[in-house]
Amino acid sequence: MSPRGCLSAYSRALKPFSRAISWKPTGRPQQTLISEVSRSGTGLHSGASTTARLLPAMAGEGRYFVSGLSRSRVPAKIDHAVDSPLCTTLCGDGARVRTVEHLLSALEACGVDNCRIEIESGDEVPLLDGSAKGWVEAIEQVGLCAAENSCGHNMDKLAPELHEPMYLRRNDSFVAAFPSSKVQITYGIDFPKVERMRNAGLIQGGSAENAIVCRLVIRCILNLCEAS
Repeated sequence: MSPRGCLSAYSRALKPFSRAISWKPTGRPQQTLISEVSRSGTGLHSGASTTARLLPAMAGEGRYFVSGLSRSRVPAKIDHAVDSPLCTTLCGDGARVRTVEHLLSALEACGVDNCRIEIESGDEVPLLDGSAKGWVEAIEQVGLCAAENSCGHNMDKLAPELHEPMYLRRNDSFVAAFPSSKVQITYGIDFPKVERMRNAGLIQGGSAENAIVCRLVIRCILNLCEAS
């Protein structure tokens, strides 16, 4: 399926759930970074050196990437997600950005509503240590402030509210969400064929320094329990 076809498939899959979600004002202004911060490292799949520069953005602009020779703007929205193996890829105006999930998770968790992200030397976000920790530390280094629009005014931050359970499945992957007064996430993943991924030209930048290995820890715990 072409990237555009996959984009349409995502939109169709999520459309029935639109009535289950509403957006409500939080009473807090949208935020952005106080100043620029950047991090460099290796791309997970390309194995090439790359740099991501995080810059302040105006209220209402949201989070977006600037990448490619044309310096095209790629919004960090589901409508710009395309089908890609083992990473989240966004496309727009002839440009693409890969492996955006850790950086975007850090921006969301830290409350950065508006941010311009410039990708240099490639089309992939640096993997750093394989988690969102490095991005959280970078954001905390510069701090946040209330974002202003072109007229110098603040804009209210909106938060999603889920009204009924949601369930979405594709092949052996699924996501389920339930209304709750607090955020609680349960997550599981299994990559049993790592060498096959490398042979396919993926995870060229993966190593013991940027991967979280859970299976070995679980085995050690089981061995200790059996020994006792």
